[in-house]
Amino acid sequence: MPAVFFGHGSPMNTLERNIYTEAWRGIGLSLTRPKAILAVSAHWYIRGTVVTAMQNPPTIHDFGGFPQALFDFQYPAPGNPALAARVRDLLTPLAVQLDDSWGLDHGTWSVLAHVFPDADVPVVQLSIDATQPAAFHYALGRRLAPLRDEGVLIVGSGNVVHNLGMIKWDGAAPTYDWAVRFNGQVRDCIERRDHQPLVAYEKLGNDARLSVPTPEHYLPLLYVISLQDKSEPIAIPVDGIQNASISMLTVVVG
Repeated sequence: MPAVFFGHGSPMNTLERNIYTEAWRGIGLSLTRPKAILAVSAHWYIRGTVVTAMQNPPTIHDFGGFPQALFDFQYPAPGNPALAARVRDLLTPLAVQLDDSWGLDHGTWSVLAHVFPDADVPVVQLSIDATQPAAFHYALGRRLAPLRDEGVLIVGSGNVVHNLGMIKWDGAAPTYDWAVRFNGQVRDCIERRDHQPLVAYEKLGNDARLSVPTPEHYLPLLYVISLQDKSEPIAIPVDGIQNASISMLTVVVG
């Protein structure tokens, strides 16, 4: 199976049809149907490594201030306890907790609503350990590689550039130069298979500091690119920056 990083942007993309959601739908149509999905979402950023293990994960509406239609949206995909146990085994000796209290947050369902709109592929979420550095997450992603040969689609969902403090709600507002530069720098490294600067992104200067003021939306990218074999192609189905400071770059490995 391929592995995909989605720049998910606003939760409203769940309900909208735009260039980003159309690209996500195209990815879904191009994929061989996976046996299950393992999702790493920016919105499950906690202490420790935890994996959802319930049969029927709830749809979590982890946001505020949006229309009621978004709160009413449900993504009733089944869970997969066997996949959760397999993830735990692959990550041994790291302590991995099996969870029955979280579910699917909007980082996961806002994109899967377009990729697999029937919600009929089992989904498991893996947390991002907030106590660990970027190199830890890149290495952890590599240890999940056997899942690809087992029919599991590994998905990362976040945003390469994610600065809510500097967002511009005026759709006509110009994009920040630093956002364009950093997004381009990341894309260039991905296309050259040069992963080390992406792991050590904090060394990329002021553009990185402004683009990644907190790491949770950036780190899912590392899980996906870590899975790339030397001979595997990379595709960029869609790119762009919304609201001046949110990158919508999407990356497909394989």
